[in-house]
Formats: sequence, structure tokens, C-alpha cells
Amino acid sequence: MSDRFLTRQLVQLGLVGNALRPFRGPASIPAFFSGWLTGELAPHLLAIEAADTAVHVARHGVQTRRDALGLMAATANLAGYAALIAGGRRAGQEVEHALVAELGPDYPDAIARDPLPDDLNASWPSLALPFRMRNVDVARTRRLPYAPGGRRYEMDVFHHRDKPAGAPVLLQVHGGGWMIGEKEHQGIPLMLHMAARQWVGVSINYPLSPRARWPEHLIAVKRAMQWIREHVAEYGGDPSFVAVTGGSAGGHLAAMLALTAGDESLQPGFESVDTSVQACVPHYGVYDFTDESGARYARQRLNGLLRRYVMSRDARYPEDYRAASPISRVTADAPPFLVVHGRNDTLVPVVEARAFVDRLREVAKNPVVYAEIPGAQHAFDIFPSFRSAGVLRGVARFLEWTHATRDSRLVSGR
Repeated sequence: MSDRFLTRQLVQLGLVGNALRPFRGPASIPAFFSGWLTGELAPHLLAIEAADTAVHVARHGVQTRRDALGLMAATANLAGYAALIAGGRRAGQEVEHALVAELGPDYPDAIARDPLPDDLNASWPSLALPFRMRNVDVARTRRLPYAPGGRRYEMDVFHHRDKPAGAPVLLQVHGGGWMIGEKEHQGIPLMLHMAARQWVGVSINYPLSPRARWPEHLIAVKRAMQWIREHVAEYGGDPSFVAVTGGSAGGHLAAMLALTAGDESLQPGFESVDTSVQACVPHYGVYDFTDESGARYARQRLNGLLRRYVMSRDARYPEDYRAASPISRVTADAPPFLVVHGRNDTLVPVVEARAFVDRLREVAKNPVVYAEIPGAQHAFDIFPSFRSAGVLRGVARFLEWTHATRDSRLVSGR
């Protein structure tokens, strides 16, 4: 029993250490999976660790050297979990500081429906059962086709059960390396939260690689925008105000949608449709296909996944890769951005987000908020956690602010 207890503690010690200071390079993918789950489920793992340690000590005491080593490792694990929890709880403050730094300390005054009170206590049920995501105030219509082509061209629509008219719209684009992913698996906490706040959420599927090749993914997202313009009012939505969000590859597609309005080459057969958006909130997105940001893993992506599976087989490097990179598509007319990225991200290095934000701030007229979340891995917002709840509330504030200030920014040119 002492051997098993020590082994469990040493395994957990490695997981906790990786969550606090993740492995990079060749180990970046396993480091992501283990660090992501360990960091976001730290409260649950702390409870399990405390119970395991208490039961072992109660039954067997500390009789051998292995018992003592296991108890020392368990103590370190408990301290590590506590540090992960404390870091997660500070994420909301980080986003708030970013909002104040870019929008000014009085930005909440513009928001008619104040989303600022800290309602973390109301989130305890979802934090305790993070994979049971629902809201009694929200209705969800599933599997609506937005274009011909089967389930990869389907969407879910979230709206308040009262279905108020003129609600702003939030479009969610899932991630998964352009090759995997489903609308049912990502963005659900944000969709439910905003729909409860009387927004209309639209979460879409899109064609996946390698069967689909760039730019088919983005063309599908723009087709979804066409559906929103024509049909979202049936669910209470205002088609004149659409914000877009997404994570990872979905963050890339969200940013590309925001930066390519009016590009007729990306709207074959529906060139005249207005696909502009009024705000963009990419999470841990991919912004650079040509290594302009200096991210050392970008070249590996280029030579691997992008070239073999995602980009068109006749794509030219660097021209076509640059055209598919948000960092190369920034213009002065870019809508307001809130870019969210985890500092511990081992799949998409944070330097890529920093370079993208620098380019936006150099060129764009509208505000660019950058929230870099300490301790956050890739995909930290998939399910409710202390960290994702804090970031979600900051995203809600930004979205509410962009909607509330839309007219005044149009007058001022911002």
C-alpha cells in the first residue's frame, strides 16, 4: 500500500508541476492535455488528494520511509493545487485590468445593463459539476442548416426563453485544428451566459480538413453570416449587430471573418452579402501562418498540419499562407477586438498573440483589448472553472460595451 500511495503522489506531482510550469517543445501536446485538465479541475483534484491522503494515513499511518516520502509529495501536491486555484481565481482581475487599460476606468458607465457585479457565488453549482452545462432561462434550437451540405453546415441557436426582439448576436466558431471539433463541445458556457443576458448565440459547424481545404472553412463561416443577416430576427436577434468569437482554429476563423469583410474572393456566389462584424473576441487563436511573429513553433505547424492537411494543395508559400493569416490581414477598419490568450499555452505560443495585438494596435482605429491570462493553458474555457468563469464575465463586459457604444464609436470614427 505504501508503494501505491507513493506512486500516486509522484504521478500527481508531475501533473501539478507541468500545470504550473508546462513542458514545451516535443512534449507540448501531452503537456497541454495534462496541464489543461489539472489546472482547470484543480479544486476537484485537491479534494480527491486530501481524501486520499487522509484515508491512507488513517489506515496505515506513517510507518515506512515510503509513507513519509508519499506524505511529503502529497503535501507538495496540495500546495500546488492551492496555487493553481489561486491563479485561476485571479483571471477575472486580469481581464478587468486589460479592459480598464484600453477602454478607460469609466467604461462601465456606458453599459446600460451593468454586467459588472461579481456573481461567482451563483456559479458554484456549475463549478462543482463542470460538465453539466445548462441554464433554465435559455432555449436552444439545434441542427439548423445554414447552407447545403449536411451536418457540417448546421448551427445551434441559443436565445432567452422570452425571445426579446432586437437582441445583439454572438457567433461562436469551434476549434480543433481545422480537422476535428463540434459545435456541441465548445463555447457553451459563453453561449448560455450571453443568451441569459438576452443576446442571441449562434454556434456553428463548418467543413473540416483534410476533406475540406482552405479557404472552405472561412467561406462556410461567411455563409453562416449570410444566414444570420436573413434569419436571426426570427429568434429575436438584431442582424445589424454581430460579434464573433472562437478558440484556437476557431479563434483564427473568427479573426479572419472580422478582418476580411468585403473580400469577394471569400464569398463565391454571395459576394454582395454583408459579412462584417461589430466585435471580435478570439481565444488562444492562431494568427500567423508564416512565422512573422517569431513564434518558433509556427514553422513546425507550417511544415506539418497546415501544409499536409489544411491549406489548398496548390497553395503558394508565402503568398497564400500570408493571405490566410490574421496578422497579415489587419486594416484600419478592423472592429473592436478582445484578444484572450493563456501565458502557459503550449499549443499556440503566447508570442503569436502578442505580435497580433501589436499589429492591430499599430493599424486599427478601434480599441484593442489584450488579456494575457497567467497560468492558463490552451482551451481553458471549454467548461466552467474558476479561471473560465472570471474570463467569461470579462468577455461579457467587453461585448456589452461594444454594443452599448456602437453608435458613439461610429460618430467618432472608432
